[in-house]
Amino acid sequence: MMWLCALVAVLLLGACAGPAPAIPVVKVPVYQSCVTAVPKQPTFAVLGLAPDASDGEKVLALARDLPLHLKYEAQLEAVIAGCL
Repeated sequence: MMWLCALVAVLLLGACAGPAPAIPVVKVPVYQSCVTAVPKQPTFAVLGLAPDASDGEKVLALARDLPLHLKYEAQLEAVIAGCL
């Protein structure tokens, strides 16, 4: 019985004497933000209107805000296009 234990111990130690296994290199993509800068949101005239503003004032404020809104929207689309 003692010989059997010694034989098992020698076999187990012999298995560890081989060369170390090679460590595989696994390349994993890492998340990196594609947005470098967020465009500053303009101050729209509609947000500054009084609650009791007339319909004409509201329409004029919306008309003044349209070019600002289109420019801001184009900037946001450019940032999003940089991520695709």
